Amino acid sequence: MPRHSKRWVIVPAAGSSRRMAASGQPKQYLQLAGRSVIEWALAPFLERSDCERIVVVLAEQDRHWSELPLARHPRISTAIGGTERVDSVRAGLRALVALANDDDWVLVHDAARPCLRATDLGRLIDELADDGVGGLLAAPVVDTLKRSDANDRVQATVSRESLWRALTPQMFRYGVLDRALGAVSDSGAAPTDEAQAVEALGLQPRLVRGDPDNIKITLPEDVERAARVLASWCGA
Repeated sequence: MPRHSKRWVIVPAAGSSRRMAASGQPKQYLQLAGRSVIEWALAPFLERSDCERIVVVLAEQDRHWSELPLARHPRISTAIGGTERVDSVRAGLRALVALANDDDWVLVHDAARPCLRATDLGRLIDELADDGVGGLLAAPVVDTLKRSDANDRVQATVSRESLWRALTPQMFRYGVLDRALGAVSDSGAAPTDEAQAVEALGLQPRLVRGDPDNIKITLPEDVERAARVLASWCGA
């Protein structure tokens, strides 16, 4: 009988938050509707007993994580990340090397995405359960897209047909993800997400429709938008 594939979670949280510098602290630790952003981001995984362990990958100089109650959660461990996202996710993979097998699933989720719905997470896991490659949550692009020139003048209107906005989590087999990130790291490339690294292997990750409100907090105005989303969940 084939071995049951386990599920592991990596949450890269080592970013410098340069575009949020005015806030005075990394964006994942901003307070949002009664919790920090990262606590919201971790909650859907902690609600599932089939997520074996979560590795939160921190900056070496992080002084905020240890102050959170979640820092003592038995299913959460930490690792120290690097300069680029790929370095941090690879650090998370190394932290799991003694626990995970190549055919286990690894879900990578942004620490600054507090609005992941449990239903979307469940759909991703269910739809990819027997997939040969893996995939990611994504939202179809609905806006008209413009390409600009160097002077911010419209150069062309870009067709939005078949275009999707990549979200997280992104879910791949441990062995595939480790091989993909190792290859791009060796080449000096810096993929902006895990799917891009897997694509570089010649594979085609599957797109699983997710809620477009699963936003990543990047700019100060994103905090207010996320707060509105979370308030709507509570019926506020």
